[in-house]
Amino acid sequence: MKVKVLSRNPDDYVRETKLDIQRVPRNYDPTLHPFEVNREYIRALNATKLERVFAKPFLTSLDGHRDGVNCMAKHTKSLSTLLSGSCDGEVKMWDLTKRECVRTLQAHEGFVRGMVVGYCGTFFYTTGDDKTIKKWKMEAPGYGEEEEPLNTILGKTVFTGLDHHRKDGVFATCGQQVDIWDEQRSTPIRSFTWGVDSFSCVRFNPVETELLASCASDRSIVLYDMRESAPLKKVIMTMRSNTLCWNPMEAYHFTCSNEDYNLYTYDMRYLKRPATVHMDHVSAVLDVDYSPTGKEFVSASFDKTIRIFLKDGGHSREVYHTKRMQHVICVKWSADNKYILSGSDEMNIRLWKANAAEKLGVLAPRERRATNYSEKLKEKYQHHPQVRRIARHRHLPKNIHHQSKELRVMRESRQRKERNVLKHSKPGSVPFVSEREKHVVTVVK
Repeated sequence: MKVKVLSRNPDDYVRETKLDIQRVPRNYDPTLHPFEVNREYIRALNATKLERVFAKPFLTSLDGHRDGVNCMAKHTKSLSTLLSGSCDGEVKMWDLTKRECVRTLQAHEGFVRGMVVGYCGTFFYTTGDDKTIKKWKMEAPGYGEEEEPLNTILGKTVFTGLDHHRKDGVFATCGQQVDIWDEQRSTPIRSFTWGVDSFSCVRFNPVETELLASCASDRSIVLYDMRESAPLKKVIMTMRSNTLCWNPMEAYHFTCSNEDYNLYTYDMRYLKRPATVHMDHVSAVLDVDYSPTGKEFVSASFDKTIRIFLKDGGHSREVYHTKRMQHVICVKWSADNKYILSGSDEMNIRLWKANAAEKLGVLAPRERRATNYSEKLKEKYQHHPQVRRIARHRHLPKNIHHQSKELRVMRESRQRKERNVLKHSKPGSVPFVSEREKHVVTVVK
């Protein structure tokens, strides 16, 4: 019987005296490089630096409106078509490839409050301060024809929001109540109220298409099911939510933009606390829209910036701003996941890249391989201090920088005070309240 044993010669690895240098075992395989990790790290660092050098997110500005842009709508079938409504009742249709306005119509008197394209893409609805809902053809009128709506519905009160069902000929409006309308009828087929004087936003769920949600003026977010006769439940927060958007990939998750400078992502099955609190803005958040992948969303704020957040990230990964851009009222993420559109107070619509350093146009195979390799390296070394510092650094306008610093000091002071109260109180007398639970008052069913 043969027994194999490990046999090591101490002369190969033991020093004769403590002054000798340590012997390091080395693999002489030519495919393995002794400094492979060091090389990769330097490449990752350079790739991160180059990403910041090439980060030029702003593409173009679409000007033509004579008042602030109040709402926008994406076309359901065409990537290059965008609709926008302004505060003077004017609606414009834009061709994004040519970067020009292809159609203008005077839709309402006063603000255009809501706008949505039908699921088939052949028509769109608008609503405004003149208490009307108008249905328009997507095609421009022929030569000599007048620009007139296909249908006009006169309501009793002002409508503040509008959204269309993803599959059926049904749309929803909100104002003093939430109404469900059939395209063929001039009266709502169902109305929902819950002791609230007004609603600011209503959105259909893109996955579970019978569900919808609305933001109310009493600081609540109300959930509905079209098959039910009454609302499902509502969550009341400490401050009012302006708009909300459903995650297009996760049926039960939605994100709302709030007046307290934060955004909150909820799971509608468990409303006692938000799943994530997204903080970085220094003023009220006015609009939010998800990317078609459901992994990220973009928010527009009164602080004149746009921020991009990961769906489960507490802080933004990107912030966009320009000297001329004023309060950003509305924002949309394009259906091909490449662009972001923002409408602001100073009458302009701006087109941005969703990935600031991405090269647009056709990539050569070698270029694509190099890009993919750099992305993998950055992902591998993203937590290294130097790489993380360069990747996270953003230049901000002076006033936003000072405001965020001030907010951080206030937050730390509050937390310090809470810790001291907890420390000097009788055990169990002062309950610990987490950051996520602080912002929810109650859930009503």
